[in-house]
Amino acid sequence: MTVNNGLIVSFGEMLIDFVPTVSGVSLAEAPGFLNAPGGAPANVAIAVARLGGKAAFVGKLGDDEFGHMLAGILKQNGVSGQGILFDQGARTALAFVTLRADGEREFMFYRNPSADMLLTPDELNLELIRSANVFHYGSISLIVEPCRSAHLRAMEVAKEAGALLSYDPNLRLPLWPSAEEARTQIMSIWDKAEVIKVSDIELEFLTGSDKIDDESALSLWHDNLKLLLVTLGEKGCSYYTKNFRGTVDGFHVKSVDTTGAGDSFVGALLCKIVADRSVLEEEAKLREVLRFANACGAITTTKKGAIPALPTEPEVLTLVKGK
Repeated sequence: MTVNNGLIVSFGEMLIDFVPTVSGVSLAEAPGFLNAPGGAPANVAIAVARLGGKAAFVGKLGDDEFGHMLAGILKQNGVSGQGILFDQGARTALAFVTLRADGEREFMFYRNPSADMLLTPDELNLELIRSANVFHYGSISLIVEPCRSAHLRAMEVAKEAGALLSYDPNLRLPLWPSAEEARTQIMSIWDKAEVIKVSDIELEFLTGSDKIDDESALSLWHDNLKLLLVTLGEKGCSYYTKNFRGTVDGFHVKSVDTTGAGDSFVGALLCKIVADRSVLEEEAKLREVLRFANACGAITTTKKGAIPALPTEPEVLTLVKGK
């Protein structure tokens, strides 16, 4: 078992979201774009670091201006870059993201292939992965080889070293060849994870049911799971463990951009779990942690872009105590 050094290692993609300077327009109508660094696993790493936790990121960036900018952002935010590689032959991934008038997002991706897709198992920093207490990942790294094999190897190494495996599928349908392939691959590693977080929309997608209820959520349960979470946007989240289940209300804030809210929620949750594993066993503790995580997610929706919006602990406590 690894010594508890509190390290949370995030694996996967980091990219740049180009967001229109004006909200509520299609990509074609946008007069200009702001570059907003993102990528769910990287957002989680920064969310952890911003809350005072220990975070590292494992992934590949293009050996280009954008790639070096992203590596710099991780460093500025206190995330260890020991697991970062640069690819000379491929560019850093880009995504154009438009915020519709209702604050929801539309995506257009430029990755053909991008550097993150070219990470190979041999390039992994296994020493870093073995030192993780929590190993967190998504599903975008499962879409193509060689990154898929690198992902599977990293999970296996982390698990053997005693890390808690945390999975947020973070569904991005436009990146997959088909919806069926997305569902198959997302589920292909499902029974390995011990903590899984899905959004209400992902729950519907994975179960094929239009019901967001306990029965639907529990159809995704497996024996290795310690905690299954379903985030419900402003309504908060539902939680399921072997021994108890329930719902924790969200916080009402003026939402301008939902980007990164789920990543902020996950970062907060993992920070608290790494500090005290009994959170997974004791319902009162878990509810308190989920209230904190909900507050993190809510604050993240009040500013544009994921990373600039990720909160610090004092900001979260102000919101939690104010209610």
